[in-house]
Amino acid sequence: MVTEDNLNVALAFITPGIIQSLMDKRQITADAASILLYNSKLYEMLEDIKTKLYRLSYPILYDMLEEELTTGEITFPEEQ
Repeated sequence: MVTEDNLNVALAFITPGIIQSLMDKRQITADAASILLYNSKLYEMLEDIKTKLYRLSYPILYDMLEEELTTGEITFPEEQ
């Protein structure tokens, strides 16, 4: 079970994949990708344990971030 105390550990496993995907697909540096991620509404929501976004895979989170960056909107995937 993820708690407020160990949410940062979960984020440490999730964020590198999102950053790498941004770097690969947008052809940007790690610093630029990090800035995009950490300044996003998605990341703000990811840090909120109540959203349970930490349960999603980084490819899904990356897609959500790309949507936010291109449209300003975030669509949440349907629970399976």
